[in-house]
Amino acid sequence: MIRSMTAFAVNEAELGNLTITCELRSVNHRYLDVSLKLPDRLRFAEADIRSLIGAKISRGKIECSLTTKKQTKQQSFIVDPDAVAALITATKLIEQQMYSSMSFSALDILAFPGIQQESELDKTDISAGINSLITATVKQLLESRAREGRQLKALIEERCVKIQGFIDSGNQRMPEVLASLRKKLTDRIAELVMQPDFDRLEQELVYLTQKLDITEELDRLETHVTEVLRVLEQVDPVGRRLDFLMQELNREANTLGSKSIDKDMTQISIELKVLIEQIREQVQNIE
Repeated sequence: MIRSMTAFAVNEAELGNLTITCELRSVNHRYLDVSLKLPDRLRFAEADIRSLIGAKISRGKIECSLTTKKQTKQQSFIVDPDAVAALITATKLIEQQMYSSMSFSALDILAFPGIQQESELDKTDISAGINSLITATVKQLLESRAREGRQLKALIEERCVKIQGFIDSGNQRMPEVLASLRKKLTDRIAELVMQPDFDRLEQELVYLTQKLDITEELDRLETHVTEVLRVLEQVDPVGRRLDFLMQELNREANTLGSKSIDKDMTQISIELKVLIEQIREQVQNIE
Protein backbone atom coordinates (compact mmCIF):
# COMPACT_ATOMS: atom_id res chain seq x y z
CA MET A 1 0.00 0.00 0.00
CA ILE A 2 1.33 3.40 -0.99
CA ARG A 3 1.34 5.84 1.93
CA SER A 4 2.21 9.50 1.90
CA MET A 5 4.54 10.81 4.60
CA THR A 6 2.48 13.98 5.01
CA ALA A 7 -0.49 13.82 7.37
CA PHE A 8 -2.07 15.22 10.52
CA ALA A 9 -4.20 13.63 13.24
CA VAL A 10 -5.60 14.80 16.58
CA ASN A 11 -7.41 12.92 19.31
CA GLU A 12 -8.17 13.32 23.01
CA ALA A 13 -9.01 11.17 26.01
CA GLU A 14 -10.25 11.78 29.55
CA LEU A 15 -7.95 10.16 32.12
CA GLY A 16 -8.93 10.75 35.73
CA ASN A 17 -9.40 14.47 36.19
CA LEU A 18 -7.32 15.26 33.08
CA THR A 19 -8.19 15.71 29.43
CA ILE A 20 -5.15 14.73 27.35
CA THR A 21 -4.94 15.86 23.73
CA CYS A 22 -2.60 14.16 21.27
CA GLU A 23 -1.54 15.80 18.00
CA LEU A 24 0.53 13.97 15.39
CA ARG A 25 2.12 15.75 12.43
CA SER A 26 4.04 13.89 9.75
CA VAL A 27 6.24 15.20 6.93
CA ASN A 28 8.67 13.54 4.56
CA HIS A 29 12.06 12.41 5.83
CA ARG A 30 14.64 9.91 4.69
CA TYR A 31 14.29 7.86 7.87
CA LEU A 32 11.96 7.72 10.88
CA ASP A 33 12.52 10.73 13.14
CA VAL A 34 10.15 11.01 16.11
CA SER A 35 10.06 14.31 18.01
CA LEU A 36 8.03 14.43 21.24
CA LYS A 37 6.63 17.42 23.11
CA LEU A 38 5.31 16.29 26.49
CA PRO A 39 4.36 17.99 29.77
CA ASP A 40 6.86 17.24 32.53
CA ARG A 41 4.29 15.17 34.42
CA LEU A 42 3.97 12.81 31.41
CA ARG A 43 7.68 12.35 30.68
CA PHE A 44 7.54 8.83 32.10
CA ALA A 45 5.52 7.73 29.03
CA GLU A 46 8.11 8.85 26.45
CA ALA A 47 9.64 5.43 25.77
CA ASP A 48 6.26 3.76 25.28
CA ILE A 49 5.11 6.52 22.94
CA ARG A 50 8.22 6.19 20.75
CA SER A 51 7.77 2.42 20.66
CA LEU A 52 4.10 2.64 19.64
CA ILE A 53 4.84 5.11 16.84
CA GLY A 54 7.87 3.17 15.59
CA ALA A 55 5.88 -0.07 15.44
CA LYS A 56 3.45 1.39 12.88
CA ILE A 57 5.47 3.96 10.92
CA SER A 58 8.76 3.29 9.13
CA ARG A 59 9.61 6.65 7.52
CA GLY A 60 8.86 10.32 8.05
CA LYS A 61 9.51 13.10 10.53
CA ILE A 62 6.83 12.65 13.21
CA GLU A 63 6.00 15.42 15.66
CA CYS A 64 3.95 14.15 18.60
CA SER A 65 2.53 16.65 21.06
CA LEU A 66 0.59 15.86 24.25
CA THR A 67 -1.17 18.60 26.20
CA THR A 68 -3.21 18.32 29.38
CA LYS A 69 -5.92 20.34 31.04
CA LYS A 70 -8.00 19.74 34.13
CA GLN A 71 -11.59 18.87 33.44
CA THR A 72 -14.07 21.62 34.36
CA LYS A 73 -16.55 20.59 36.99
CA GLN A 74 -20.27 21.26 36.94
CA GLN A 75 -21.39 24.76 37.95
CA SER A 76 -22.94 23.71 41.30
CA PHE A 77 -20.15 23.43 43.89
CA ILE A 78 -19.74 20.42 46.17
CA VAL A 79 -17.69 21.45 49.20
CA ASP A 80 -15.25 19.01 50.81
CA PRO A 81 -15.28 19.85 54.58
CA ASP A 82 -11.90 18.16 55.12
CA ALA A 83 -10.34 20.22 52.34
CA VAL A 84 -11.83 23.42 53.83
CA ALA A 85 -10.43 22.58 57.26
CA ALA A 86 -7.02 21.89 55.80
CA LEU A 87 -7.12 25.21 53.91
CA ILE A 88 -8.02 27.15 57.08
CA THR A 89 -5.18 25.49 58.98
CA ALA A 90 -2.75 26.34 56.19
CA THR A 91 -3.82 29.99 56.03
CA LYS A 92 -3.44 30.40 59.83
CA LEU A 93 0.04 28.91 59.65
CA ILE A 94 1.02 31.29 56.88
CA GLU A 95 -0.47 34.34 58.61
CA GLN A 96 1.67 33.67 61.68
CA GLN A 97 4.77 34.15 59.48
CA MET A 98 3.52 37.32 57.79
CA TYR A 99 4.09 40.93 58.81
CA SER A 100 0.99 43.05 59.46
CA SER A 101 2.10 45.55 56.84
CA MET A 102 2.07 43.00 54.02
CA SER A 103 -0.44 43.88 51.27
CA PHE A 104 -1.35 40.32 50.27
CA SER A 105 -3.39 37.68 52.02
CA ALA A 106 -2.76 34.08 52.93
CA LEU A 107 -4.98 33.00 50.03
CA ASP A 108 -2.71 34.96 47.68
CA ILE A 109 0.19 32.94 49.06
CA LEU A 110 -1.66 29.67 48.54
CA ALA A 111 -2.44 30.61 44.95
CA PHE A 112 1.25 31.20 44.19
CA PRO A 113 2.68 28.51 41.85
CA GLY A 114 4.47 25.72 43.68
CA ILE A 115 2.96 26.42 47.11
CA GLN A 116 0.26 23.79 46.70
CA GLN A 117 1.42 20.44 45.44
CA GLU A 118 -0.77 18.55 43.00
CA SER A 119 -1.62 14.99 43.85
CA GLU A 120 0.53 12.35 42.22
CA LEU A 121 -0.82 10.70 39.08
CA ASP A 122 -1.54 7.00 39.01
CA LYS A 123 1.14 6.20 36.42
CA THR A 124 -0.19 2.72 35.68
CA ASP A 125 -3.65 3.95 34.72
CA ILE A 126 -2.30 7.05 32.96
CA SER A 127 0.19 4.95 30.95
CA ALA A 128 -2.54 2.61 29.76
CA GLY A 129 -4.73 5.56 28.81
CA ILE A 130 -1.92 7.35 26.98
CA ASN A 131 -1.03 4.16 25.08
CA SER A 132 -4.64 3.79 23.94
CA LEU A 133 -4.73 7.46 22.95
CA ILE A 134 -1.47 7.21 20.96
CA THR A 135 -2.63 4.01 19.25
CA ALA A 136 -5.92 5.60 18.18
CA THR A 137 -4.19 8.77 16.93
CA VAL A 138 -1.55 6.81 15.00
CA LYS A 139 -4.38 4.86 13.35
CA GLN A 140 -5.96 8.14 12.24
CA LEU A 141 -2.59 9.36 10.95
CA LEU A 142 -2.08 6.16 8.94
CA GLU A 143 -5.54 6.47 7.44
CA SER A 144 -4.72 10.02 6.36
CA ARG A 145 -1.37 8.91 4.91
CA ALA A 146 -3.12 6.09 3.04
CA ARG A 147 -5.71 8.45 1.52
CA GLU A 148 -3.02 10.77 0.22
CA GLY A 149 -0.98 7.74 -0.84
CA ARG A 150 -3.80 6.58 -3.12
CA GLN A 151 -3.78 9.98 -4.78
CA LEU A 152 0.00 9.86 -5.25
CA LYS A 153 -0.27 6.36 -6.73
CA ALA A 154 -2.86 7.55 -9.26
CA LEU A 155 -0.64 10.50 -10.27
CA ILE A 156 2.41 8.26 -10.71
CA GLU A 157 0.48 5.69 -12.73
CA GLU A 158 -0.87 8.45 -14.98
CA ARG A 159 2.64 9.70 -15.70
CA CYS A 160 3.94 6.16 -16.26
CA VAL A 161 1.31 5.74 -18.99
CA LYS A 162 2.56 8.95 -20.62
CA ILE A 163 6.17 7.77 -20.37
CA GLN A 164 5.22 4.49 -22.03
CA GLY A 165 3.58 6.48 -24.81
CA PHE A 166 6.80 8.39 -25.48
CA ILE A 167 8.79 5.14 -25.39
CA ASP A 168 6.46 3.68 -28.03
CA SER A 169 6.88 6.82 -30.13
CA GLY A 170 10.65 6.51 -29.84
CA ASN A 171 10.59 2.87 -30.96
CA GLN A 172 8.45 3.80 -33.95
CA ARG A 173 10.66 6.75 -34.84
CA MET A 174 14.04 5.01 -34.50
CA PRO A 175 14.04 3.07 -37.85
CA GLU A 176 13.22 6.30 -39.70
CA VAL A 177 16.04 8.11 -37.91
CA LEU A 178 18.60 5.44 -38.82
CA ALA A 179 17.40 5.28 -42.42
CA SER A 180 17.64 9.06 -42.71
CA LEU A 181 21.14 9.00 -41.22
CA ARG A 182 22.27 6.36 -43.70
CA LYS A 183 20.91 8.34 -46.64
CA LYS A 184 22.47 11.61 -45.51
CA LEU A 185 25.91 10.04 -45.04
CA THR A 186 25.76 8.16 -48.33
CA ASP A 187 24.76 11.26 -50.26
CA ARG A 188 27.41 13.39 -48.57
CA ILE A 189 30.23 10.93 -49.24
CA ALA A 190 29.09 10.52 -52.84
CA GLU A 191 29.40 14.29 -53.26
CA LEU A 192 32.92 14.34 -51.82
CA VAL A 193 34.40 11.17 -53.38
CA MET A 194 34.12 10.22 -57.05
CA GLN A 195 34.64 6.49 -56.40
CA PRO A 196 33.61 5.79 -52.75
CA ASP A 197 34.64 2.55 -51.09
CA PHE A 198 31.19 1.18 -50.41
CA ASP A 199 32.50 -1.71 -48.31
CA ARG A 200 34.32 0.70 -46.00
CA LEU A 201 31.30 2.99 -46.08
CA GLU A 202 29.05 0.14 -44.97
CA GLN A 203 31.39 -0.67 -42.08
CA GLU A 204 31.38 2.95 -40.92
CA LEU A 205 27.61 3.13 -41.20
CA VAL A 206 27.21 0.01 -39.09
CA TYR A 207 29.58 1.42 -36.46
CA LEU A 208 27.83 4.80 -36.41
CA THR A 209 24.40 3.19 -36.31
CA GLN A 210 25.40 1.09 -33.31
CA LYS A 211 26.81 4.14 -31.58
CA LEU A 212 23.67 6.21 -32.09
CA ASP A 213 21.10 3.44 -31.68
CA ILE A 214 18.91 4.14 -28.64
CA THR A 215 16.93 0.91 -28.75
CA GLU A 216 18.71 -0.34 -25.64
CA GLU A 217 17.87 2.83 -23.70
CA LEU A 218 14.23 2.63 -24.76
CA ASP A 219 14.08 -1.02 -23.69
CA ARG A 220 15.53 -0.18 -20.27
CA LEU A 221 13.12 2.72 -19.87
CA GLU A 222 10.22 0.37 -20.56
CA THR A 223 11.59 -2.18 -18.08
CA HIS A 224 11.92 0.46 -15.35
CA VAL A 225 8.38 1.75 -15.96
CA THR A 226 7.04 -1.80 -15.66
CA GLU A 227 8.93 -2.19 -12.38
CA VAL A 228 7.53 1.10 -11.03
CA LEU A 229 3.99 -0.10 -11.70
CA ARG A 230 4.75 -3.43 -10.03
CA VAL A 231 6.26 -1.77 -6.96
CA LEU A 232 3.21 0.47 -6.58
CA GLU A 233 1.14 -2.64 -5.85
CA GLN A 234 3.33 -3.88 -2.99
CA VAL A 235 2.17 -3.82 0.62
CA ASP A 236 5.47 -2.88 2.28
CA PRO A 237 6.90 0.68 2.23
CA VAL A 238 8.44 1.27 -1.21
CA GLY A 239 9.55 4.91 -1.15
CA ARG A 240 13.29 4.19 -1.27
CA ARG A 241 12.91 1.66 -4.09
CA LEU A 242 10.84 4.08 -6.14
CA ASP A 243 13.45 6.78 -5.56
CA PHE A 244 16.14 4.44 -6.93
CA LEU A 245 14.02 3.64 -9.99
CA MET A 246 13.59 7.37 -10.65
CA GLN A 247 17.38 7.72 -10.72
CA GLU A 248 17.66 4.89 -13.24
CA LEU A 249 14.87 6.29 -15.41
CA ASN A 250 16.52 9.70 -15.42
CA ARG A 251 19.88 8.15 -16.36
CA GLU A 252 18.39 6.41 -19.40
CA ALA A 253 16.49 9.53 -20.48
CA ASN A 254 19.72 11.57 -20.30
CA THR A 255 21.59 8.97 -22.35
CA LEU A 256 18.79 8.94 -24.91
CA GLY A 257 19.06 12.72 -25.23
CA SER A 258 22.84 12.71 -25.60
CA LYS A 259 22.72 10.09 -28.41
CA SER A 260 19.84 11.71 -30.28
CA ILE A 261 20.50 13.13 -33.74
CA ASP A 262 16.87 13.86 -34.52
CA LYS A 263 14.78 16.74 -33.22
CA ASP A 264 11.79 14.48 -32.58
CA MET A 265 13.90 12.08 -30.52
CA THR A 266 15.41 15.03 -28.64
CA GLN A 267 11.91 16.28 -27.84
CA ILE A 268 10.95 12.79 -26.63
CA SER A 269 13.97 12.83 -24.31
CA ILE A 270 12.95 16.22 -22.91
CA GLU A 271 9.35 15.11 -22.32
CA LEU A 272 10.56 11.95 -20.60
CA LYS A 273 12.80 13.91 -18.24
CA VAL A 274 9.94 16.28 -17.37
CA LEU A 275 7.64 13.37 -16.52
CA ILE A 276 10.34 11.55 -14.56
CA GLU A 277 11.06 14.68 -12.52
CA GLN A 278 7.36 15.07 -11.77
CA ILE A 279 7.23 11.49 -10.50
CA ARG A 280 10.43 11.95 -8.52
CA GLU A 281 8.91 14.93 -6.66
CA GLN A 282 5.92 12.79 -5.70
CA VAL A 283 8.10 9.82 -4.73
CA GLN A 284 9.98 11.99 -2.23
CA ASN A 285 6.79 12.05 -0.17
CA ILE A 286 6.09 8.29 -0.22
CA GLU A 287 6.86 6.16 2.84
